[in-house]
Amino acid sequence: MRRLNVKQIGWLKVLLHLSASLPLLWVMVSINQGWFSADPARDIQHFTGRMALKLLLATLAVTPLARYSKQPLLIRVRRLLGLWCFAWASLHLISYALLELGINNLRLLGEELVFRPYLTLGIICWFILLMLTLTSFQGAQKKLGKRWQTLHNTLYLVIILATIHYIWSVKILSPQPFIYATLALVMLAWRWKKFRNWW
Repeated sequence: MRRLNVKQIGWLKVLLHLSASLPLLWVMVSINQGWFSADPARDIQHFTGRMALKLLLATLAVTPLARYSKQPLLIRVRRLLGLWCFAWASLHLISYALLELGINNLRLLGEELVFRPYLTLGIICWFILLMLTLTSFQGAQKKLGKRWQTLHNTLYLVIILATIHYIWSVKILSPQPFIYATLALVMLAWRWKKFRNWW
């Protein structure tokens, strides 16, 4: 298989930007057209959360795909996917805060985090993603040196906590959260040699 060149990676980035942003247009059209269920706030929360999880899985898939397909330039799309993951995770948090609690009841967010542990897991994931987003640029990478990789390895913790958060938050028995959990385990299993070296 011929290796991708810089121009092809550029087009791939355009395609990925479109793939990550167009679902937001679908959400807005769905709100306008009334395509959501009787509980649109919950639908929006779940949709934005699933989008964040999909992009998190895609971010984790880049490194093994680049390695096994011998396409080293694929690594250049990893940060793009990570930034979109954070964007959708932020929309997930905002949709909960504004649509579930309401703008006049944001003070309840602290109480909710204490009394609903699955929300605590979700906010921990968001804070880690925020930290990774702020340090994803080359300047931060140079400044942090070897610590940068250690910091960005916390993405493995995020995928574990995020899948637990999803499974825990679903009120009815559904196979979907377990499908995401299985995919997360595959992403982690791909890195078993790396984890073995840590121990």
